[in-house]
Amino acid sequence: MLVCDYIVERIDGDYAYLQRADRPEEEHKLVARALLPEEITEGCRLHYEMMQYTIV
Repeated sequence: MLVCDYIVERIDGDYAYLQRADRPEEEHKLVARALLPEEITEGCRLHYEMMQYTIV
C-alpha cells in the first residue's frame, strides 16, 4: 500500500499536477480535482494514504 506526500505543483482546470515530495525526479502525477480536498492551492502539501488525499 502506497503512503506518501505530494506537493501541488499546478492546478489546471479540473486537474492538479502533483509532485512526490520524497522523489522530485519523478514525473508529475495528474489527478482529477474531484478526488482532492476542495481547499487545495498551488504549493500546498497533500498526504496520500488508503486511496485518500488530505491536506498536511
